[in-house]
Amino acid sequence: MSVHSERLAEVVAATVEVAAESGSAGVFTDDVAQALAAVVGKVADRAVDAAELSGFVSGWQEAIEAVGDDASALAQVVRMASRGSMSGGSSNRNPSKNDSSPRVR
Repeated sequence: MSVHSERLAEVVAATVEVAAESGSAGVFTDDVAQALAAVVGKVADRAVDAAELSGFVSGWQEAIEAVGDDASALAQVVRMASRGSMSGGSSNRNPSKNDSSPRVR
């Protein structure tokens, strides 16, 4: 079990305890349930983000190790030209005018 899974399990166990205690005291309400669910949701979101980042970092390190010492020699920076607005531009484009953008047919 990963550190993130263990932490989430501990938080879920603690929220179940709080829910049980507030139920026994007769003060368990919808607001209490929503608050406890929000706590579990926040911790789960953080655990997922941390696990994804950890997985990316370890995967990246493995890839660099596989390439070996020549990794920096193989690295390239590729600059992509801006295509203007993200909305796709005008639908009345004339393809015969020096338009080098790729076409899907």
